[in-house]
This record gives sequence, structure tokens and C-alpha cells, in this order.
Amino acid sequence: MNLFEKIFNYRMMAQLDEHGALAVTAQERRWLLMMLEHPDAVAAIEADTLHKLQQSLSGSDEQPHTGNFRTIIIEKAASTTSSLYHPMLRTLRQMIVKKSGMQLHYFRKDGHLLPRQAGVPYKLEYSMVKREWYLLWYNRRTRSLMSTRLRSISSVEEMPVSEEFFNQAADALARQRDKRMQHAMIEIIPAYNRELSRILYAFSCFDKQVHYDELSDTYTIKLTFLGDETEYVLSKLRFLGLRVRVADHPYMKYRLREAAHKSLARYGDASALEPSQHNNGVMSAEAE
Repeated sequence: MNLFEKIFNYRMMAQLDEHGALAVTAQERRWLLMMLEHPDAVAAIEADTLHKLQQSLSGSDEQPHTGNFRTIIIEKAASTTSSLYHPMLRTLRQMIVKKSGMQLHYFRKDGHLLPRQAGVPYKLEYSMVKREWYLLWYNRRTRSLMSTRLRSISSVEEMPVSEEFFNQAADALARQRDKRMQHAMIEIIPAYNRELSRILYAFSCFDKQVHYDELSDTYTIKLTFLGDETEYVLSKLRFLGLRVRVADHPYMKYRLREAAHKSLARYGDASALEPSQHNNGVMSAEAE
């Protein structure tokens, strides 16, 4: 392996994260300088944050890109996919930071506008599967965890609540959300240990813990994800192919075995791999 390959590997990035440090390249500084000069920066970034960024870069020798390059970036960056930024992100994030309540007006899936709902914002999440932002919030009337698309929200207004009530709602939401979370142990085949950084990058959008067993020379990744993101995790596992193996998630093991069987049926000997029987998406003991 090239001596200079993967300088920013998992171990180094983990050390930087533990010490609260961030590695920034000269190109990234120039890019940030250019972005801060854009007129939309004032609306997208809080005044204090914008001032701190400008102050931090004031002593830098880097100069922002000038000339036609800025025009090229603005023109060519357009995409048919939805934007990652949503106008309500800043407002909702401030409510969460200030631990305040809210009055929410939003549309159902059928397009019907619901009456104003009182609740407490808990967390903003971006779904890699559906590629859009969601607001997790506590519904005061039903006392339940709600997940609402930001694009479905018509309006939101801040409503003061006591800190005690906010903390109680947040604890209740955390418990309800934990019930919806799934865990999977992903083992990296030792022959592919040198691709650890690439494999971790494939799962970068999920909460994960990495454990290394010296005796077997095996890395194990514990993934934590929502149940409705299982298909996205499966797509990543298929992309990684022979590099990884699912150790303990029966449903995902079944789905991967099923996909392998279908591939053999089309391109090879179908009898080489028989699909195991399953019940409600869980493999039988014979498949283990």
C-alpha cells in the first residue's frame, strides 16, 4: 500500500474528534471565504456565527476565488434533486436550542391542512432514503413522537414552555425513539482491513461504534439506525459486497441471501444457494 495513502484514516479522524479539532485545507478555507461573501450568507448563518467565521479567517493568507470561477460555481451547482437546505431549519434549530415549545401548522399526506398543533421540537433529521428533512417533535395532545416532513409544514410559531416540561417531553421522546431504533453488527473481512476508511465512509450518516479484535484481526462496526432506513443500509452492504458480513441482524441476512439467490438464478446455478424460509421478515434457525 502507498505510504501516503489514507493519511486521514479512521484512527486519525477519531483522535481529532476526541480533542475537538478539525482539519481544514487551504482549498476549504478559500471556499469558505467565497461562500461568506455570498449575499445569502447573511440569511443562512446567524450574525454571531458569521462574525466569528469572518474573524477567524481575517488573518488567513488565503484569498477567495475571483473572476469567472464564482459565476461557474453558481451556474453549474444547480441540480434536479431537492436542496439540502430548508428555510425552516434555522428557526426550528433555534427553538430546540432555546428549549421552547411551538405551534405547528402542517399538511397530511392527502394534502389536508390540520388544525394548529401544540408541541415541543426535539430533533431535526435528514433521511438519506427519502432525501429530505424531518422534524421529530412531541405532540402535547396525543403525548406521542411525531415525524413530519419540513416541506409539509405550513407555518410554525414559538410558544414558551417551562424548562421542566421541555425536559420531560424530551425524555419521553428519547424513550419512544429508542424503541424504533435498530442495531446491526457488521464485520469487516480481515483481507479488506486496509479499506476500513472507505467502509466507514459508506456508513458515515449513521451512528456507529468500531471495535477491533486483535486475536482475529477483525473490525466490527455496530450500526444504529431507524427501522425505515433498513433498505438504505442494505444498499450500502450490497455496494461493499465481499468486504463485509452481517453478523447478527436476521432480516438483513435473509434479504442479502435472497438477493444472492436471485442473482444465481439469473446468472448461475440456482441450486447452489437455496433461500431459507422466513416468518414476517425473520429468518428461521435453519438459515443461521
